[in-house]
Amino acid sequence: MTVLVTEGKPIEIYGYGRIERDFTYIDDIVEGTIKAIKKNYSFEIFNLGCGRPIKLNYLVSLIEKILGKKAKKKYFGMQKGDVKKTCADISKAKRMLKWQPKVSIEEGIEKFVEWYNNYKKRRLICCQK
Repeated sequence: MTVLVTEGKPIEIYGYGRIERDFTYIDDIVEGTIKAIKKNYSFEIFNLGCGRPIKLNYLVSLIEKILGKKAKKKYFGMQKGDVKKTCADISKAKRMLKWQPKVSIEEGIEKFVEWYNNYKKRRLICCQK
């Protein structure tokens, strides 16, 4: 989505942007995975996520704010088989792994956009050689 907004291309928003998703920053997921591996349980299933779903429209507004650019939005209804809301139950991971996510959606999107911009610069430099 960030790439499309940056390039001025339209983004498709399903559920009219009202669907809710439990976005989690990758560093938090990696930390939880490493903690689970280090515990060396013989068999356990841990749900790693944020535990705080947000509306897709809010995610788009964050990306627009951080990029300083309005997205070209194309709204659609729900896709077949999709759900209105996802949310991770992280209570077991909190209890048994002493884990919980640290990066907010706002901070995570900001970090992602920074990473993406640096990636674009490095790629441009590599391609010019």
